[in-house]
Amino acid sequence: MPIAPEEFRKLGNATLLELPKTAFFCSRQYPDTVEPLTYLWALEQRAQGLCVLSGFHSMLEQKVFRYLLQGPQQPIIYALGRGIQPNLRMEYGPEIEAGRLLFITPFEPNESTVTQDTADIRNLLIADLADQFFIPYISPQGNLMRLLDTLQLQHQHKPILTLDIPQNQALLERGAAPFHSSGILGLHGLPL
Repeated sequence: MPIAPEEFRKLGNATLLELPKTAFFCSRQYPDTVEPLTYLWALEQRAQGLCVLSGFHSMLEQKVFRYLLQGPQQPIIYALGRGIQPNLRMEYGPEIEAGRLLFITPFEPNESTVTQDTADIRNLLIADLADQFFIPYISPQGNLMRLLDTLQLQHQHKPILTLDIPQNQALLERGAAPFHSSGILGLHGLPL
């Protein structure tokens, strides 16, 4: 069941929720070929100032978050699998004050630890808010595939982009489209 924006907690620029949003998910373990191609995707998002929404939980998601933070106009929505802690305002003050970073969570501040249950709820929130998905790699038996199964049962059919690599065959067979560069970085049409 979707959570209305007025029902979750926010820290930062809530108007970012009005932008078109790409949910970024990646399994915790991924083939070596995924990382450099995902950086190219992130470069393009940053160059175009497109809003990226994620839990930024896996190692690759965290690396992309740190990279996106370097873009002076990059809109980012960070969905937490726990409550908003006081240190976030101190740690990300400049980005929050600049209006380009929003933390969201359905959890109270006393929920201080991410569990499998809270991560699942967070991921459902991300999926609900997203207009499309970029999933550079998904483990065939992992939590993200389970999330896609849940979304399919709920008849949520949002576009999914992925990297065109053999390890993503299961995702491509589910209807995901291969990501192709728009050419903004001089890589027009390059399958990623």
